[in-house]
Amino acid sequence: MLVGAGKRSRARLAIVFFVVIATGSACMRRSSLPASLADRDFWSLIETLSEPAGTFSLSDNVVSNEPHYADTVRWLRPGGGAYVGVGPEQNFSYIVGLRPVMAFVIDIRRENLDLHLMYKALFELSTDRADFVSRLFSRPRPRDLSSGVSVDEMFLRFDTVAASAEQYTETVALVRARLINTRSLPLAAADLDWMETTLGVFFTSGPGIDYYGSNTVNAVRPSYRQLMTARDFSGVSQGFLATEEGFRFVKDLHTRNLIVPVVGDFGGPSAMRRVGEYVRGHGDVINAIYGSNVGAYLTSQQRRAFCRNLESLPAASPAWFIDSHGRRSLQAKLRTCPSDTN
Repeated sequence: MLVGAGKRSRARLAIVFFVVIATGSACMRRSSLPASLADRDFWSLIETLSEPAGTFSLSDNVVSNEPHYADTVRWLRPGGGAYVGVGPEQNFSYIVGLRPVMAFVIDIRRENLDLHLMYKALFELSTDRADFVSRLFSRPRPRDLSSGVSVDEMFLRFDTVAASAEQYTETVALVRARLINTRSLPLAAADLDWMETTLGVFFTSGPGIDYYGSNTVNAVRPSYRQLMTARDFSGVSQGFLATEEGFRFVKDLHTRNLIVPVVGDFGGPSAMRRVGEYVRGHGDVINAIYGSNVGAYLTSQQRRAFCRNLESLPAASPAWFIDSHGRRSLQAKLRTCPSDTN
């Protein structure tokens, strides 16, 4: 009888130990990151975190140009917490891999904030991946295209459909109504005009659109279709449109106002630090920072500021830093910083 009790005690201890290990650091945090944000609070947070807009002279891109991201996503694991990124749609694929509670996309261009608000409206309006692609490119959904089709088949089917000016006009109106009437976001006329122009670019170019507006000689310019159908080295598609489940995760975050676009410079004085303070103030950590190749465009002084900003973040242990070449620990990234960052 005593032996049996001892076995039961050890079993209970083993279960407790397993639960602690399985839940990881999330079990140790008492996060108060919001389950959702009211529309007014969402806009207030954007304004509070943002810096004055700047410019990026090399391009006005609305599409990313890193075709090997799928190999990076393959190694990411869901970790909760917060995610910080930069640039256009590639963030959604990293978000699917990491499954954060909340995400922030920081970019020096006001236009990138508008791009993500446009995406927000499209995600919220769309019932599934095919509906999303149909709205983004102003192409009628192919007949009998099911929600469970592979991403490769989905884009092949859309190749057979001509662009529709009528659908483009309808989508522009729906996006405006979603953001202005439904969400009550106080967007300026210039913001809405830029979204209309951008939807026009997707309408005109179709899924073959690439790193639009790049002035870089010999720039890598995979198409949107190529990015969304990209496979990792094991042959698995890793884009945010690869599965309905991944698409729904991003849609759900948008619906709850938890993907927050921020205007700011990674090497600037406040945006990144304010994001860090917000996450820290809610008792949580940042599990990954996607910086693309922003470091290549910073001056020496800005690089030092960038490193100080990274050091200031409430980073998980370990936290990932993702750039154009893949992922590494944030600690490894900081070791490449200039020695005079103190």
